[in-house]
Amino acid sequence: MAARPLVARQPNERLQALIQEAGCSNAGLARRVNMCGAEHGLDLRYDKTSVARWLRGQQPRGRAPGMIAEAIGRKLGRTVTIDEIGMANGKNLATGVGLHFAPTVLGAIEQVCELWRSDIGRRDFLSGSTVASSALVEPSRDWLITRVDGQVARSGGPRVGPSDVEAVKATTAALKDLDHRFGSGHVRPVVVHYLNSVVSGLLAGSYRESTGRQLFAAVARLTELAGYMAVDTGQPGLAQRYYIQALRLAQAAGDRAYGGYVLAAGMSHLAASLGNPREIAQLARAAQEGARGQVTPTAQAMFYAAEARGHALLGDARACATVAGQAIEALGRSEPDEDPDWIAHFNQAYLADELAHCHRDLVQPQQAVRRAEEALAGHGPNKVRRRAIGLLVLAQAQVQQREVEQACHNGAQAVELLSGLRSNRGAEYLDDFRHRLEPYAQEAVVREFSARLEEQQAAA
Repeated sequence: MAARPLVARQPNERLQALIQEAGCSNAGLARRVNMCGAEHGLDLRYDKTSVARWLRGQQPRGRAPGMIAEAIGRKLGRTVTIDEIGMANGKNLATGVGLHFAPTVLGAIEQVCELWRSDIGRRDFLSGSTVASSALVEPSRDWLITRVDGQVARSGGPRVGPSDVEAVKATTAALKDLDHRFGSGHVRPVVVHYLNSVVSGLLAGSYRESTGRQLFAAVARLTELAGYMAVDTGQPGLAQRYYIQALRLAQAAGDRAYGGYVLAAGMSHLAASLGNPREIAQLARAAQEGARGQVTPTAQAMFYAAEARGHALLGDARACATVAGQAIEALGRSEPDEDPDWIAHFNQAYLADELAHCHRDLVQPQQAVRRAEEALAGHGPNKVRRRAIGLLVLAQAQVQQREVEQACHNGAQAVELLSGLRSNRGAEYLDDFRHRLEPYAQEAVVREFSARLEEQQAAA
């Protein structure tokens, strides 16, 4: 019988590079791994010989690879994944990066940092993937039934304090303002680089319990913003990953209210843009249930408005009217001074915008026009993208009324605003408007609008 050929192990060059980067000896790494293991209740007894075997390609069993990654990450001051240390063993998250609601805080940090790193690396499986409805609904179920994490404090990396948290908040506010003015095409790369290069290091640092909760809350907001920007750059498959991770970070922060916001404002609207009306209502109701008793009337109004969008797309006018009425009633009880910053923007204009979409989808053009005009009156000039989309919703409703000349007038204003933006959402609304104009293609005002649009696009 011929001898079975031996398969030579390949040296673990990834691990070697990280050990060198960390400036750590084999014995020092073994000691750090044993200490990490002890913190997690594991009795690890590795030494410098063990590390030498790992460098030759041997992979330890069980949870040891995770302990090795954590030990090196603490030395480097950033999160390191098992894929980076060359010990994924074919079990890397691959196309599942960012699609799971991690059961532990450590797992949540590893997963979100892997998402940022993969996004920076422009992995094709991220940008080219489509959205699975189950990948939106299942994390909401996990969020509903999962208790708040008992502890998030960490030790071992650089000290993270309140000033670091404030820096993340201030950066988020500045990037959000730029996004409103110029569109996500200009801003999203900056957000992702900041998350990967700065924020990942903060998550891997040392922080007390209260600071850790605040840090997770701030990072959840920036991660949600990155998700919205993925929508606005035409990457819905990437957006869902960011939204799921924002939801998990909100859970680590102990902020059920913001978790509900991620479901209703992020994931539900993503489902709406993809034409999944049943999931829209499901996600909005999950937000209502999971954050019950922990949100202000303003947030309640937004949650109800999101559900109304789902009923409208399903063609259920009665259910839509009922929930829209609840949204209006809730906003009437709003006390802006009591609202957290993440919902402070939701006012009468934003609610009118949501309701205009509902009436348009239910083919109720008179009500849609009234609500769209109300929304535009309340959106300031700095909300360039929202004004452009609002004008197009108004124009779409006017086409339903067969007021084609007025629709083209408003459409032209929207095109002018969009010319200064890099926004896929705006382009989609414009395409929808042009499609609605097709039955009137021979009218002079439509031909003029189309010619002007083509001329402008050619010059861009």
